[in-house]
Amino acid sequence: MDAIVFGATGFVGRSLVAELLRRGQRVAAAVRNDSLTPWLISQGVDIGGLDIVAADITRPLTELPEARDVYNAAARFAFGLGEAEARATNVTGALNVLEWAAALPGLRRLVHISGYRVSAAEGHPDYARLGAYEASKIEGDLAVRARAAALSVPLSIANPSTVIGPGQYIGLATLVEDLWKGRLPALPGGPDTFLPITTIDYLVRFLAEIPASPAGEHYWVLDDETPLLPELIGTMADHMGVRAPRRSIPAGLLRRLPRTLTGADPETLSFLSADRYPTASARTFAANAALKTPPAADALRAWADDLVAARFGTTTPWLRPYGFRRTEAGTTTWVAGERRNPEHVLLHGLPMNADLWAPVAAHLPGPVLAPDLPGLGRSAATNEPVDAWLADLLSTVQTRPALVAHSLACGPALRFAVDHPDRISRLVLVSPSFLQAPASGPTRSRLAAPILRRMSATRLARALGVPEGPEVASAAADLRRPGAARRVTVAVRADIAERQRSRALLERLTTPVQIVVGSADALTVAVDCPVAEISGAGHYPQLTHAPQVAHHLSTLSATAGG
Repeated sequence: MDAIVFGATGFVGRSLVAELLRRGQRVAAAVRNDSLTPWLISQGVDIGGLDIVAADITRPLTELPEARDVYNAAARFAFGLGEAEARATNVTGALNVLEWAAALPGLRRLVHISGYRVSAAEGHPDYARLGAYEASKIEGDLAVRARAAALSVPLSIANPSTVIGPGQYIGLATLVEDLWKGRLPALPGGPDTFLPITTIDYLVRFLAEIPASPAGEHYWVLDDETPLLPELIGTMADHMGVRAPRRSIPAGLLRRLPRTLTGADPETLSFLSADRYPTASARTFAANAALKTPPAADALRAWADDLVAARFGTTTPWLRPYGFRRTEAGTTTWVAGERRNPEHVLLHGLPMNADLWAPVAAHLPGPVLAPDLPGLGRSAATNEPVDAWLADLLSTVQTRPALVAHSLACGPALRFAVDHPDRISRLVLVSPSFLQAPASGPTRSRLAAPILRRMSATRLARALGVPEGPEVASAAADLRRPGAARRVTVAVRADIAERQRSRALLERLTTPVQIVVGSADALTVAVDCPVAEISGAGHYPQLTHAPQVAHHLSTLSATAGG
């Protein structure tokens, strides 16, 4: 084989395998269980040159295919590990890989992936002070260097910093999650804390180039231009539309305070440092290999999009592309799908978010655009009128899509259709609240906001009369964000106040319109436009009768010539 990668199912290892395969190399992936192949296929990687082999590096290695280049990307990365568990992979496992590589007759290079804070250490690490993860990485780094020298193994060590990118949900990601969920009242560390990053794409390209360079080098792979931690968090907060903490707590104080009070894992505190690192060799190497570090701020924003889309590793995004969008008025809006040429624009009702449309979109043939309404779902709160927000959202759309709205969103959609009949091909109102009896249940109680904020997905599904599923779990998670539940109740009151106006506007509409309702959620106001009734459905037919809803959207599409 051209290369063998140990730890090939990990965050770094799997991306490295993908990079080497894209370069046309024959790659053996050493794994315990093959979760790698489905991931590579999902990424569109040609696996013709891939050989999956079973290996447990915590034991001496035998019966593996020979390879020219050996990468050890295996590591036990977690905090709170026991010493024996951490050493099994990070020390014993690293030495087992080295011993096996030393016996290869055609070995060109062993690339050991260490860490940006460990290779600067000397002497036996203090497990009690550092914690098992960091101490075992230091011990493994020292042991690999010493043993490679004794066996004359051509070794290169890569010391990456915090690696960010799609699929990275540990380390710095936990700090971002706390920021997103309003659980970060103060920033750990001081104003000079330097937590450098590198992107996964840059790192694996760097690793792929190492075997062709001279052996014996240590490369600190990180972006020296990473903003200091307060600015880093501020950049992500601004992008996501949340408030960044204004205060900080020095790492020394955090060490003395009870963990139950701070929520900080003691093992993470040593990373809160102002230290800088010897990156000269890595920068020279990158320049010679024509590798360019992407701008840190852009990389952080893109990673924030991925984290929120995947709910910090708890789900898989149903619609791509996705990300936060800033309107002309400065509103931060979450948008998923085709922004310029959608066939359908899907606006959700309460107390849901754009994920409400996932079951329906799976049955629609064309591209869709699905935003979270301002102040709801993942979109930030704003003082901008919702009508101005919708006009701004659709200003970049170059097609004449069907505008599809549910419940509360039917009012803004109707007003847009009246004001801009030339911008859309048709209007579909699903369970239009302004034509139905005022809702009862979780959004109307005097204690609605605290009730909604505390609702589990199971309770919310029961209250809405729909099956519990990922769409309801997504909505329940968003309702726990600061202020979200209160904004839902405010939106309900505003919708009730606008109902008479909306009914009058419906009579002025010149755009083709259709109404879709469930038989258990009938209209209470007579209308002079087509009404499709879905038997057995309630107020949320998207979640209970998705194929039927999609059928009505497609039927109207064909009728309108869309």
